[in-house]
Amino acid sequence: MNPDQWRTYLVTQESLSGGRSSREIVTAAIEGGVDAVQLREKGVDARSRYELGLELRELTAEADVALLVNDRIDLARAIDADGVHLGTGDLPVEVAREALGPDAVVGYSASTVEEAIEGERAGADYLGVGAVYGTTSKADVPEENDGIGTERVAEIAERVDVPVVGIGGITVENAPAVREAGAAGVAVISAITAAEEPAAATARLREAVTDV
Repeated sequence: MNPDQWRTYLVTQESLSGGRSSREIVTAAIEGGVDAVQLREKGVDARSRYELGLELRELTAEADVALLVNDRIDLARAIDADGVHLGTGDLPVEVAREALGPDAVVGYSASTVEEAIEGERAGADYLGVGAVYGTTSKADVPEENDGIGTERVAEIAERVDVPVVGIGGITVENAPAVREAGAAGVAVISAITAAEEPAAATARLREAVTDV
């Protein structure tokens, strides 16, 4: 699994999926050419996330798509995910590496250059940088938040050697600018989960960032 090759990255959230299951959304995203899937599902209990994770592991393994788990190192191990994505308030990158092994993919969230450098030094394989644009998918982010912008993405990409994945408020229209700023790819929630046709939305997003 090489994060430098991830152009489109889906973060699941069934509550934003228009009444469809995350399994349906992931199946459609795979059809559309997604490169990586992160099991997020905020607000869902651990048992339900585990059961969904087993289903997504089967789907992604068959399609050779990377599967990561948001926050939970133990859940990543339990479903044999390819790795985990950690935030600044989660367990350290080094702990995830020790628990999951040298071949696991460990991502780290960063919104500043300092956080990005810290994540790289700790051994993160890629950085999730954002929120690039304003987003309402996180309850603790004000709606008026404008995001860190593509200039910050470019600054971070220039200062680290690991791949950068932009996240937050990304759409088909603004995704190319994130790639032009130096990101390897883009991660989205609503741009796929809320789309009327998630497979087609994934394909359009992939096309938008692939030739940049």
